Amino acid sequence: MATSHQNNPHAILISYPLQGHVIPSVHLAIKLASKGFTITFINTDAIHNQIMAGSSSSSTNGDDIFALVRKSGLDIRYTTVSDGLPVGFDRSLNHDQFMSGLLHVFSAHVEEAVEKIIKKGPQVCCLIADTFFVFPGMLAKKYDLLYVSFWTEAALVFTLYYHLDLLRLNRHFACNDLCDEPITYVPGVKSINPKDLTSYLQDMNTTTVCHQIIFKAFQDTRDYADFVLCNTLEDLESDTIKALHKKVPFFAVGPIFPIGKFSVATSLWSESDCGHWLNTMPNGSVLYVSFGSYAHVTKHDLLEIAYGLSESKIRFLWVLRPDIVSSDDNNPLPDDFMTEIGKRGMVVPWCNQTQVLSHPAIGGFLTHCGWNSSLESIWSEVPLLCFPLLTDQFTNRKLLVDDWKIGINLCDQVRITRVEVLKKIKILMNQESGNVFRKSIKELKNKFEKALRKDGSSERNINQFINELKVKIQKKKEANIAEKCLPNGH
Repeated sequence: MATSHQNNPHAILISYPLQGHVIPSVHLAIKLASKGFTITFINTDAIHNQIMAGSSSSSTNGDDIFALVRKSGLDIRYTTVSDGLPVGFDRSLNHDQFMSGLLHVFSAHVEEAVEKIIKKGPQVCCLIADTFFVFPGMLAKKYDLLYVSFWTEAALVFTLYYHLDLLRLNRHFACNDLCDEPITYVPGVKSINPKDLTSYLQDMNTTTVCHQIIFKAFQDTRDYADFVLCNTLEDLESDTIKALHKKVPFFAVGPIFPIGKFSVATSLWSESDCGHWLNTMPNGSVLYVSFGSYAHVTKHDLLEIAYGLSESKIRFLWVLRPDIVSSDDNNPLPDDFMTEIGKRGMVVPWCNQTQVLSHPAIGGFLTHCGWNSSLESIWSEVPLLCFPLLTDQFTNRKLLVDDWKIGINLCDQVRITRVEVLKKIKILMNQESGNVFRKSIKELKNKFEKALRKDGSSERNINQFINELKVKIQKKKEANIAEKCLPNGH
């Protein structure tokens, strides 16, 4: 399909170097390119190398993850930069050092790449970057670009970070005598309990490198963002989105994940083929277990979950990353676990989650409540057993269990036991007791489908964003021309 890209708006898109951010960033790039954008996608060398190592050559077609997409006529260019650390450095094991690099060093590598892209052309109109970066607004201003902040999590989480000043003022954050009363003063949020804030907002120590990133990133967004794109949809979080739109042009354009014809390699690990095993299982009989790509589980909790799964006699597929407890403990399961479960359980290091969740054999998902996993579960109509571990996952749990009624808590922040694991698995997977969750999740799936239609809210919002962006681009061009026409000194 031959397509002329000469007059397309050209945006640079920078993905945050974590699996949960790479996936929606890649598919936002595809979405915008399908709407007539030229996109130059900046990835880190480390993430790129992991993707290439974990993917088949047929899915990547050389050294460019977008090569096959480009063949279909979409203009997505691709480049990589260093994040400041050696490619082989263990970022999971050395989390703080990795985050310090993103805070202090990464922007210099990105700026060098942005300058080269601008000089090479075509003319760049805007910078689209993950909200968690601390530098994109300032960088956009330096190169006279519009700045689009891309938020990959729930709008509720965005607004809690955006209103940190209110949380401080009301003693719900960063004080010695934290208030334990419900939070009812954040615009667009009816009420939220302190235990449902993100893990960073519950921490007593607010001087960590991750806190520094949050403070700087949201200050950058407040000061410089022309637009915010959010991977959610209006029907899920309408009040929160309306309130945010009064502060900044905020567009709910989700869910952003691969549901169309384009396939791009985004997995950081080699994916095991689970299809043959799942095909042998009855419909709705398998519990899928995964705790995502980054967060860790304590050895105690993992063992209790393992014993609970074993005693439940439920069929299950468990994605167990080699570093799930620690990079130094790559076999944390009980010695007799694999022998005991026999053929009713399958344990793999990684898999294609969207394919697994959409398989008819899957009847439930024991999850860490990552936002991508949450959206993918709703799309596949798979109810959830919630076990949040880190960051936004506690707030997502509140939405999934308390607000949308599509899952249950595994342990609700008390010490996990195999007895409780067994009990909750039985509730979720039982045909009768699990039906209430399946009914609720089917209603949410309908909202997803409506939002993604041509006349749906997410499609309207992304089109409105593009129209408003083009107006701003034109005004900026006219202002620059007018400035050049002024006599020197005026």
